[in-house]
Amino acid sequence: MAASLIRLHFHDCFVQGCDASILLDESTTIESEKSALPNVNSVRGFEIIDKAKAAVEKVCPGVVSCADIVAVAARDASFAVGGPSWTVKLGRRDSTTASKSSANTDLPLFTDDLQTLISRFNNKGLTARDMVTLSGAHTIGQAQCFTFRGRIYNNASDIDAGFSSTRQRGCPLSSSTTNDQKLAALDLVTPNSFDNNYFKNLIQKKGLLQSDQVLFSGGSTDSIVSEYSKNPTTFKSDFAAAMIKMGDIQPLTASAGVIRSICSAVN
Repeated sequence: MAASLIRLHFHDCFVQGCDASILLDESTTIESEKSALPNVNSVRGFEIIDKAKAAVEKVCPGVVSCADIVAVAARDASFAVGGPSWTVKLGRRDSTTASKSSANTDLPLFTDDLQTLISRFNNKGLTARDMVTLSGAHTIGQAQCFTFRGRIYNNASDIDAGFSSTRQRGCPLSSSTTNDQKLAALDLVTPNSFDNNYFKNLIQKKGLLQSDQVLFSGGSTDSIVSEYSKNPTTFKSDFAAAMIKMGDIQPLTASAGVIRSICSAVN
């Protein structure tokens, strides 16, 4: 679940800030972010957050926010698979609202080009370098066939032929619910280890998603990808710093926000 827990924090922070809005279920007053296109049938890990919340509530009721639990879970997930650890800032509070529309407009898409990705991250106070660093989370985790089918069948110059034929075997050209949901590792070399192979893959034109490969495609971020491919230590320390920065996006503090007693519902 490591990749999913990191992604959960990311998809939380990019919509209304790191406020656990992504955890809220649909209700009469809430249009859940879980049903937004970038999230539906793909964001997961909710039960792990619920379990942690229940354990914390037992010993320390009404103190620790769901937003902080999501932030800590992302850090622990990274460390558990060989990635960096970092000191998570605490004190975020939980939202009483969600925004499905912002989830649809603000979260990156697998079809995004480089400039779009840079501006999406800039909008949240993150630099192009932060964007490349955080994309390196794709050193772990999997993607569904529908997100990379276009790339592996288009015979473009930015994909290695052997790589596309390997990936075609697990992702048929014909679209069906079963085919669309077939999974492939984002990093074909070490799919379950947090390392810098993601960047080495990009240099070999073996990025799985279009939004991965655009980071190394003759544009302004090529040099950052090259640097990380040669310096795993730099990548890991930059990743920790970028995660702290991402965890700082528009937090609710003091009298703003609440401490939810159940993460999926407003009090």
